Amino acid sequence: MTIGMYRASIPVLRRTLNNLIEILKKGAAHAEAKGIEPTVLVNSRLYPDMFPLSKQVQIASDVSRRGVARLAGMEVPSAEDNETTFPELIERLQKSIDYLDGFTAEQIDGSEEKEVSVPVGRGESITIQGWPFLTFFVLPNVYFHVTTAYDILRHNGVEVGKRDFLGQP
Repeated sequence: MTIGMYRASIPVLRRTLNNLIEILKKGAAHAEAKGIEPTVLVNSRLYPDMFPLSKQVQIASDVSRRGVARLAGMEVPSAEDNETTFPELIERLQKSIDYLDGFTAEQIDGSEEKEVSVPVGRGESITIQGWPFLTFFVLPNVYFHVTTAYDILRHNGVEVGKRDFLGQP
């Protein structure tokens, strides 16, 4: 069985973002149950020089949408980073999932060797082929930011575990 670029990207990203939605719901429920102002958790970070939970979610959302758009050769969609509540973060993730659902295998498959240009800051960009872009940039970045969001909530006492991160089979 061959795994094409679509199967290696869309279902994986979709599942990861859905799992993050469920983790955020547990965070919101934890805040309510413990009488914690939800913004305390949304603005929490693991270390002062790291991004807060809200930014971790925003980046996971952005990398997912932008990565797939680049593989499909489409204009990269932007989103404002203005979410300050659990419901807003969940809505952002759901919109990203809906965006991913709009792609077909025909748009993504065959992009393994496609040249993808990725901005790296200060007006600079790198060019990388589709398969390394997906496997060495997009997926690791999404996993990193979802894991960090998970870790922020876990560090703050939210009862989440490995099964929450991995989701249901």
